[in-house]
Amino acid sequence: MSEHESRGRVWRPDWRLLLLALVLLPVLLGLGFWQLGRAAEKEQLLSQWSDPARATEWGQLDIDGAVTGQPISLTGDYGAPVWLLDNRTRDGAPGYEVLSLFHPDQGPPVLVNRGWVLAERRRDQLPEIDTPQGPVRLLARVADYPVPPVLAGEPTAGEQADRWPRRVQALPKEQVVRVEPEVAARTVKLDDSNQPGAFRADWEPDMMEAQTHYGYALQWFSMAAALIILTIIASFRKQES
Repeated sequence: MSEHESRGRVWRPDWRLLLLALVLLPVLLGLGFWQLGRAAEKEQLLSQWSDPARATEWGQLDIDGAVTGQPISLTGDYGAPVWLLDNRTRDGAPGYEVLSLFHPDQGPPVLVNRGWVLAERRRDQLPEIDTPQGPVRLLARVADYPVPPVLAGEPTAGEQADRWPRRVQALPKEQVVRVEPEVAARTVKLDDSNQPGAFRADWEPDMMEAQTHYGYALQWFSMAAALIILTIIASFRKQES
């Protein structure tokens, strides 16, 4: 573009274009800052996951405000009720996740996910579940109740509801309340396979990495910058002679 042509352009914005830009810009910026916030949350969660030394005592935990993966410690006794969460695989092998009630010395009773066990070859046989007797101290992570969006948590057809262990497809809190009315609103997963009563407890943080959120934030901010630049360019028009 020549100097003569540059001088021939004047600021003459289209109000419809400006209105569109004013609507989209806050949205794009808001999405970018939201992704930055999510990245900060993930960094905090990953830091907590990698540092069990920061575990909070169960009796001092704000259960309603606890975040998934937060390390906690409990001292108390396992209860007798045991649920076997069906259709859980490891390395392609079918099995169960073992969930037991736990009665801490302080704080409400809590459902503890003790890890994975291999299923028996015959469907009508359940694995033997040994539970420690007497007081134990556990390191664990805050988790949610295992409630898939479709499957129900009732015992499998043909099984006695008063038998333990009890096989289930899901385990909502409402079902556990029938056994322990004071059970906590969140569950916990044992920190590793070396914990008392643990089976195969090789959990990994189930979360998107912080860098992914930073990448999304950069995309939204780039789109916001492009919107501003294109709106400015489109608002300068050639001066009619």
